[in-house]
Amino acid sequence: MTTAVVAPFRFFSLQVVRARRVGSSLVRVTFTGQDLEHFFSDGHDQSLSLFLPQPGQSEPQVPFELGDGWWQAWRELPDDVRAVMRSYTLRALRRDALGRTIEIDIDFVLHTPAGPASAWASDAGAGDRVVLLGPALADNRAIRFRPPGDTDLIVLWGDESALPAVASILESLPAGQRVRVWLEAHDVGNVRELATAADAEITWVVGESSVDALREARLPAAEHPYVWIAGESGCVRALRRHFVQERGIDRRRITFVGYWRQGMNEEQLRASE
Repeated sequence: MTTAVVAPFRFFSLQVVRARRVGSSLVRVTFTGQDLEHFFSDGHDQSLSLFLPQPGQSEPQVPFELGDGWWQAWRELPDDVRAVMRSYTLRALRRDALGRTIEIDIDFVLHTPAGPASAWASDAGAGDRVVLLGPALADNRAIRFRPPGDTDLIVLWGDESALPAVASILESLPAGQRVRVWLEAHDVGNVRELATAADAEITWVVGESSVDALREARLPAAEHPYVWIAGESGCVRALRRHFVQERGIDRRRITFVGYWRQGMNEEQLRASE
């Protein structure tokens, strides 16, 4: 007897079901598609690659039919033809009675001036088509939030780009788990209640950096803390240094993810890595 090996990621052809504002500059877009029955994820901070059409296109141009050769072929497409690729975090998924994924949600931050993804999300409507590179296995390497089993305190930090991940993480935590959270919001209209059963204390910092607030904060005593920080790359690096050098936390118990970098779009960020 042989066991089929499933690749951890695959492409999904999806269309918009609905889009709605969930904050002054946040839009939640819901997607569906037959391909989603093959979409599996344990959630948390599940990372996704979303491909959006260029202006005037009815669907994004991604040569995923080429298999492993898709990346090079996509890179070689003309700039005004090649699909716009952006990284996002899965906000939520819904399954039918048989356990098949039928819808997923992705939250977009709207910017001024708008980049291509922000412009697309601000006008997204039912039937709009996208392509997603996402998980075909529930436990996959694009989930970074992995606290060790002995964790007695979780510390989370994120800016608005990390808000979907933080919200999903908080929803997943068990009752009694101690959590301290710092979140940045550019506008008070993006501040909201976040659902969790955990023993969570959430601090919002509006209109300014929360890095200094976290540096100066007194954390509860803990033998085995775990830290998750995500957002603008410069802030993430500074906070990682702070936790390692000033708070003496084992670097192996710190997860840090740069979602974006000040002054760079995603293409420039990927080229610099």
